[in-house]
Amino acid sequence: MYTDPMSTSERLIESTRDLLWERGYVGTSPKAILERAGAGQGSMYHHFKGKPDLALAAIRRTAQQLRAAAERSLEGPGTPYERIEAYLRREREVLRGCPVGRLTMDPDVIASDELRTPVTETLAAIRERLAGIVEEGKRQGQFAPELDAERTAATILATVQGGYVLARAAGSPPPSTPPSTGCSLSSRPEPPEA
Repeated sequence: MYTDPMSTSERLIESTRDLLWERGYVGTSPKAILERAGAGQGSMYHHFKGKPDLALAAIRRTAQQLRAAAERSLEGPGTPYERIEAYLRREREVLRGCPVGRLTMDPDVIASDELRTPVTETLAAIRERLAGIVEEGKRQGQFAPELDAERTAATILATVQGGYVLARAAGSPPPSTPPSTGCSLSSRPEPPEA
């Protein structure tokens, strides 16, 4: 239950975010939201049109936070390779799964254009940002010129999302993988010395 001095609407959004992550859309009942938020009956309908409207606000917030976390890794210092490595190695709650990625497996979210849109837009934005960094690395000669930036970005994003799935299936986080054996970005080999 939220006891922070945040507004009722904020508590409702944060509670819904948590519950969507834990239980999915169908498992997130208005009663559970109100209990988690410490809000009285009718509070949800005072601030939102109903569960779908509140869920949309929660999904948008989750999407914004995921984008911001990805951007912090990707805009940091270092070479394009190092920035992608930072994104891959960023601390995550792998056993809970990606809060946005999990929504892609929720049939009720995917069936709703309105609820699905922030999910789709967020994953596309991260993929586009990764592709831009791969292109930057190609221009700097760090990656092979024939490397397809869009495909590589999709592979990086799939690696992260797949890591969540595998960790949840195994019930434990995956072991840390050194960058040399992790995602290969087809770095250009150094020319042999003459």
